[in-house]
Amino acid sequence: MEDEVDRLVAAWRRERPDLDVQPLQVLSRVSRLARHLDRARRTAFAEHGLEPWEFDVLTALRRAGEPYQLSPGQLLTQTLVTSGTMTNRIDRLAGKDLVQRLPDPDDRRGVLVRLTRSGQEKADQALAGLLAHERELLAELTGGQQAELASLLRQLVAPFDNIPG
Repeated sequence: MEDEVDRLVAAWRRERPDLDVQPLQVLSRVSRLARHLDRARRTAFAEHGLEPWEFDVLTALRRAGEPYQLSPGQLLTQTLVTSGTMTNRIDRLAGKDLVQRLPDPDDRRGVLVRLTRSGQEKADQALAGLLAHERELLAELTGGQQAELASLLRQLVAPFDNIPG
């Protein structure tokens, strides 16, 4: 079975035989897959009336466990956005009654962001929808192949995730 990356690599090998284009075999496919995954995720979230950033914040709170709350700083760490962006996102989610701000009992100046019941339901529904779309993307692979691919990708991604700062 030939794909677009095979055609791209063959063209580069023809045009630049002096270069080792082997990395394109893997990383161009990862890049293309990322675009397909992004589309599937946007579709899954839209089916539940969410933007990708809303899903990120809601599910960070949902994963926190009871009482489903985090500080804005913890949300920043998990979603990799600036504090101004996070403030805006919290405001918008609070306006939709998906989260609420509460005073932090351990810090009089601080606040906690808590998932509301409707926020929890929205996060749970969107996650179930996302997983259905992602299963479709992986349908060509057996369970063993999926585990092997996950392990190989972990090796590539881990150094980026473990950079201090």
